[in-house]
Amino acid sequence: MNIKLLHLYPEAMSLYGEYANLTLLSRYLTWRGAEVEIKTVGCDDAPDFTGADLIYMGAGTERTQKAALGWLMPYRDALKQAADHTLLLFTGNAMELLGASVTDQKGAVHECLGIGSFTTAERDQRIPHDVIARTGLFETPVVGFMNKCSVTGGVDSPLFDSMVMGMGNEQEGGSEGFRRGNVVGTHITGPILVKNPDFLVWAAEKILENRGESLPVSTEEPDWLIHAKKAYQVTLDELSALAKQSK
Repeated sequence: MNIKLLHLYPEAMSLYGEYANLTLLSRYLTWRGAEVEIKTVGCDDAPDFTGADLIYMGAGTERTQKAALGWLMPYRDALKQAADHTLLLFTGNAMELLGASVTDQKGAVHECLGIGSFTTAERDQRIPHDVIARTGLFETPVVGFMNKCSVTGGVDSPLFDSMVMGMGNEQEGGSEGFRRGNVVGTHITGPILVKNPDFLVWAAEKILENRGESLPVSTEEPDWLIHAKKAYQVTLDELSALAKQSK
């Protein structure tokens, strides 16, 4: 089985080393028995979504986010069509581009991809913090990091039901992110698939589900996956203790 992972604008939108999300997803799918290709799309490229199993964009600065939006907007109809059968994962402030618009700190309104109807407004206060979030996609909480200066309103289908620790789309403890079908967005970075093995597995299984195929799972896990699960548990325990102290 050949699987294609498409990374949009990594030179501008990989602020927190988020290329590692695709590196680890590729490693996991390869362990399961697939042949995986990671293809990058640069700012001068016309993206070809044909045959892509995952389309990914990570976080950037506010400036590079607007640049990436400009590069991608001419292809938004093709991206929407691809989302019918391809997993889209946008993390960090790339998530904001999935909505209807982003209003910057100067009041300028930037039309976005329009996959969701939500809107984002930038603020002059940046909020960096660790997070714990709960989702209905799998049982374990998600851990990670968030560094945003925006409020996202009007999300009718959030990815995370609640934030045990950290800011949601609009308020502390509220729901966070966006999910509609194959389209998944969250402000949480980490990188998120690196820090959360169950999210990694969910993404892989979603790719296989969209293809109508399956891959075997060995009962003997590789060392890197065992270590990733142990690291996740350590992080969850430490952040949970901090969350209790802050109450």
